[in-house]
Amino acid sequence: MRGTTVLPGTPCQVQNGGELPMHRLEVPMLNALPFAIGTFDAIGPMSRANFPHRHTFHEIVYVTGGTGTHVVDLARWELRPPHLCVIAPGQVHHWDARDLSGHVVLFTDDFLLDHPGDRELLRRLSERPWLTLDGPTHARLGRLIAELEEEYRAGARGVESVLRALLHVLVVRAARLPQTASAVPPARPGAVAEEFARLTARPDLGLWSVSAYAERIGVTPGYLTEAVKAATGRTPSQLVREARAGEAKRLLARTDLTVRQIAGRVGFGDPAYFCRFFRREAGVSPGDFRRRGDVRAVGRSQ
Repeated sequence: MRGTTVLPGTPCQVQNGGELPMHRLEVPMLNALPFAIGTFDAIGPMSRANFPHRHTFHEIVYVTGGTGTHVVDLARWELRPPHLCVIAPGQVHHWDARDLSGHVVLFTDDFLLDHPGDRELLRRLSERPWLTLDGPTHARLGRLIAELEEEYRAGARGVESVLRALLHVLVVRAARLPQTASAVPPARPGAVAEEFARLTARPDLGLWSVSAYAERIGVTPGYLTEAVKAATGRTPSQLVREARAGEAKRLLARTDLTVRQIAGRVGFGDPAYFCRFFRREAGVSPGDFRRRGDVRAVGRSQ
């Protein structure tokens, strides 16, 4: 897959407004192996990023220590190491964890050319991404991870074929692991609605349409509508309109921005259309709302 690897320090891919950051695999030089393995510290701070993001590559995480949670596609998993976690390209995830330790294995689809069937195994693993390991399994996988890292660091002749073989063994053995009863994600529709509510409280993100929220959360607009309506009895469109109107009121009451500037801040390119929207939502024009002395006083006292 072209464009899935970059040199260290290459900026993250620029996304359209409201879209999640898309991270590419950093490799030490052009045409280097599309593969990396190391501890969280060795891979760097992005290996434990605490903000939602996606990858162009596969990630296998072997967690040996830490407390907190790991969020994958809105399912929040509690850290009770040891764990094995598989994240597929395009999945949304982030960490809310402390003292995180273990190893991270990163590779692109191209690296699976010797064992193309592993793509399907990885896809299935990504659907149950949080596996808690018993003692013997932890020991076996720990030895395999250590051998992968040793081979990668040594870089001896034939390293690429050996790494592919060891990675194949890791994927196959991971696919044999049973789903652990203790790792049950919350109800997905409820989690989607909860994330939507959190994002609508963040006007700084500039998400002013249902499709923008759906893209940020990683679901379709239709699924978002069903989830939010089931949780709140209201549609995302209604709640987005309220969020836009609420932010416009705050800006009118607390700033000296012009109506045109405020329209742009809440996602309206046409100030006249913004004025019609605001009058419909607030019952008065933006100018009349701003001229109310009691509004500005309330704004200062909050």
